[in-house]
Parts: sequence; structure tokens; C-alpha cells
Amino acid sequence: MLTTIANRSVIVTGASKGIGKGIARVFASKGARVLIASRDLAQADAVGAEIRSAGGIASGLAADVSSPEDCARMARAAVERHGGIDIVCCNAGVFPAARLGAMSVADWDQVLDINLKGTFLTVDACLPALTARGRGRVIVTSSITGPITGYPGWSHYAASKAGQLGFVRTAAIELAPHNITVNAVLPGNILTEGVEALGPEYIARMTSAIPQRRLGSVEDVAYAALFLASDEAAFISGQTIVVDGGQVLPESHMALEDL
Repeated sequence: MLTTIANRSVIVTGASKGIGKGIARVFASKGARVLIASRDLAQADAVGAEIRSAGGIASGLAADVSSPEDCARMARAAVERHGGIDIVCCNAGVFPAARLGAMSVADWDQVLDINLKGTFLTVDACLPALTARGRGRVIVTSSITGPITGYPGWSHYAASKAGQLGFVRTAAIELAPHNITVNAVLPGNILTEGVEALGPEYIARMTSAIPQRRLGSVEDVAYAALFLASDEAAFISGQTIVVDGGQVLPESHMALEDL
């Protein structure tokens, strides 16, 4: 059983839905005080209300992680509401599809600004409060797409997610003297609103590629993040945990057919 994270101050970006919402719910269920950051304040407030109705402590905040000013305001809000910052979950991300030849510079910039630059800006804004604690945890939501696999239409997304791991490894070295660990979770196909929007055919094809024969749940990712945020993970930094039901393991579909 992990040491409790009760009363620890947690920021989860992109927490109004999907994996971020799952992380926020799980951390709050363990007694953490959660700041739910999202570009959509109404959705963030709705998640906060849902968590509070279940007995947790959470509140919403409108913030765009590609904005330095918004990230600074987010960090200040966590300090004002919860007395500091202990854990930062850099989860905000977008994945619009666009193939090379049709992808615009604006398409590329939007994804890199939110997914990669947003990770840096979030950590940078929270760093003074994290170091003031004398310990801290940073958990980045990357992906198997980019660091391990590729998928047509997502070269900008893949680049941003691979870039996050470069950031994680160097940040882990730089922040180690402050007793701050920096790690990443790499989800595979997780059943979120965004994946549902890709349609039943996509979901069926992806399910057929997973040895466990199911898509992951947001809780599957959230509990991996919870471990990385725990005291028991204090000597783990600069590392990644793949949460994909074994999707990246088969060398071909034949390996699954032989099951």
C-alpha cells in the first residue's frame, strides 16, 4: 500500500476530460487537493463539482498552457488555494490529424505549443513552489505515439510526444538536487472522449491490435501516475511507464492471431 498523498497540492492540466479528468479523480479520491486546469472553465468547474460531490477537494481554473501568463496564474492559484504545490501533472494535449503535404505551419505550431511548450511552461511556472516544498513530483503524459510508434496524420503529435521525453530526462537531472522527480506515462489507446470521436471502426481496429483485447481506461493511466507521485517512487526519475495493454509488444498481427 502506497504512502498517502492526502492534503498534497496537485495541479492537473487538461483535466476537464479524458486522461486528465481520470488523474484528477483518482488523486482526489486519495485525499489530494486538486487544481483542475483547462481552457474551458465551465468544464473544469464541472469536474471540480463532481469531485467535491464524491467528498474530494478540487476546483477549476481557466488556463492555456501555451501561455506563460496563464501558467504563472495557475501556479499562483494552486499556492493560494492549497498552500503550495507538491505534484504537477502535465497532461494538457491536443491531437488533430493532418498528413504531411496538407499540414499547415499553424497546425504544427498549435500541437507543439500546447503539447511540448506547454509542458515546459507548466513546470517552469511551478518550479519555485515545488522547490520551496523541498520535494516534488512532475508527471508528464506523453504517448506511445512518437517515442515508440507512429501513425499516419500525427507527425506533429508524435514529434511533440517524443520531445516531451527529451525534456523529462534532462529536467530529471537538473531538478534532482531539489528532490524533485520527473517521469512520464506513455498511454496507448485509452477510451477517452477523443478516441470515441474517432469512431467505432477505429476503436475496433485498435482493440484488435492489443493483446488484452480492450482499450485502456483513464484509471489505468491515473494509477500509474499515482505511483510515480508516491513516496515509494522517490528514487525513480527520468523514466517512462508504458500503459498500453501490451500494444507495442507484438512484432506483427500474426503474433496476435496465434493467440
